[in-house]
Amino acid sequence: MKSFTYVIADRAGIHARPAGIVVKEAKKYESSVLFKSGEKEADGKKLAPLMALGIKCGDEVIVEVDGPDEDAACTALETVLKEHL
Repeated sequence: MKSFTYVIADRAGIHARPAGIVVKEAKKYESSVLFKSGEKEADGKKLAPLMALGIKCGDEVIVEVDGPDEDAACTALETVLKEHL
């Protein structure tokens, strides 16, 4: 399992457009993707649960990736977060 931490920089937090981009990227990989924020967690391959975390600007999220292509998935997701959130 690989993981990384990211602090949301987008003023609106995780909202529909960037969340959709994150989910689309996560679905490209076989590995499971889990977003954690505080006590809450959500499947990174599902839009509604990801948005339901209510992540705001300045919040820290932990992204855990586990599976056969976790290295590539982790790198790609970190890039997507930096570009869109």
